[in-house]
Amino acid sequence: MGTVTNVSLQNHGATPDQGSMVTAELDMLGEIQDYGAPNAKFHRGVISYPSIGDGAIPIGAAELRLAFKLAASNTIDIGTLHQHQSIVANVDVDNMLNKHFAILGSTGVGKSSGVALILHEILKARPDLRIFVLDAHNEYGHCFGDKAQVIDRQNLKLPFWLFNFEELVNIFFGMRSGMEEEIEYLAEVIPLAKAAYAENGRASDRTIRRTGSKNAAFTIDTPFPFRISEIMLLLNERMGKLENRSSRLAYYKLMTRIETVCNDPRHSFMFDNANVGGDTMAEVLSHLFRVPAKGVPMTVMQFAGFPSDVLDAVVSVLCRMAFELGLWSDGVSPILVVCEEAHRYVSADHSRGFDPTRQSIARIAKEGRKYGVFLSLITQRPSELDPTILSQCSTLFAMRLTNDKDQALVKTTVPDTATNLLSFLPSLGPREVFAFGEGVAMPVRLKFKELSRDMLPRSDTGGVDPTIVNPNLRTDFMASVVDRWRGVRAGTEPADFTHLFASPDLVVAPPAAPTQSPQTEVDRFGHLRRPGNTRREDPQKQPTPDQWRK
Repeated sequence: MGTVTNVSLQNHGATPDQGSMVTAELDMLGEIQDYGAPNAKFHRGVISYPSIGDGAIPIGAAELRLAFKLAASNTIDIGTLHQHQSIVANVDVDNMLNKHFAILGSTGVGKSSGVALILHEILKARPDLRIFVLDAHNEYGHCFGDKAQVIDRQNLKLPFWLFNFEELVNIFFGMRSGMEEEIEYLAEVIPLAKAAYAENGRASDRTIRRTGSKNAAFTIDTPFPFRISEIMLLLNERMGKLENRSSRLAYYKLMTRIETVCNDPRHSFMFDNANVGGDTMAEVLSHLFRVPAKGVPMTVMQFAGFPSDVLDAVVSVLCRMAFELGLWSDGVSPILVVCEEAHRYVSADHSRGFDPTRQSIARIAKEGRKYGVFLSLITQRPSELDPTILSQCSTLFAMRLTNDKDQALVKTTVPDTATNLLSFLPSLGPREVFAFGEGVAMPVRLKFKELSRDMLPRSDTGGVDPTIVNPNLRTDFMASVVDRWRGVRAGTEPADFTHLFASPDLVVAPPAAPTQSPQTEVDRFGHLRRPGNTRREDPQKQPTPDQWRK
């Protein structure tokens, strides 16, 4: 059996009237052993090559069924063969998952509906699997009905202390450079704040001093609760002991930066309970990754509307926690992480993006299968995807790609026998796809099944559905849009840390040799008070905002 890859017309004489011959070139795929017998089966690769003069005939449905029949017991039906519409295209779901898979295709070719179809079939075949979808454009929220919970910025609860140090630095500092001194101060106080919380769950100078030894059990990356107020208290205490104004300024800038980020309503999903505390790690993991599933085995994490300055860090912590959950649970609850717009997070250009995000996804790609954590990459620009991570995907679904670089990259990832098939990539129709790799019997051109309208991703058509546009908008419509834009939520009050601040010019250091450890107190007006710091005791003598700015 072979696939026709080229057809040409050869003239025998000077003109076509003098005779011509049509020549077809084949890529040999394999052979049917015991052809015509009840036990006939298809064998990949050619053992007995045909001889010159042997006849050639078009194969029919019976031969195609033999060729594309899978020996695996657990398969899913995703469509029909291009060569014969009556033959179902099956995929070995266990091989596809265990060795990761990718779906590649330009926008508008049905890629999102193909993703939805495959995930629906996976849910049927693998009820033990948990699926976590990173939905970059809020496409899949309604596709799975009551089988999926939808999480967005409004209902996400992701405590800031679950972020590792690199991720926290990204939250507080972004991609700005030149903040090494402030980052160093932050690295010093985070383990102390965790140790203070572990001791008795409340902030005090005595607790911080007692647990602040070099042998503390916590590192800056230990996923253990701490309070922002404890961080501010430690920084303020250290700043108060400094005589040099320039040295105090770095502490003051860091505290101001932390307060600004924590009070931003767009970041409320991280800092809503920044000073309340509570070790909710088990509850957060159970909710995010549906363990136990309770009839809802899928989570759709919608990112449209997330602040762009924290998105990479959020993706990093979610992917990292998915891997760690599989690692420390010995893979008893397998998880599939579906990464839409994957080129945004694992770019081929290592100077772009957030490196911890790349590392989190790469770790799943390289080691995840050992711990029951599987990966699916979805992208419209495979040439912009890190080739090392893409190479870990052993099953590829390639839809129409018009960019030369994208086509060239896909051709380098397929077996030699399928390379010529990919010359048809620019001409594939909607829902048509080439599938090759561990999940299919042999490279195959197929057409995805058509989903019902309620299961289709909304952005499949590339725009807003005109049937749902309301021409009679209320007068307050634009105001509500602006509120959503700014991240304002009714009833949400930002955390107040102003009583923990001291102006660099107004801080008075405590005595050099106190007889006992000075206790930090808060007076009845809510202001910070220390022994020897009389300026902080009287509310009438507090610095005004104008003085702070000066």
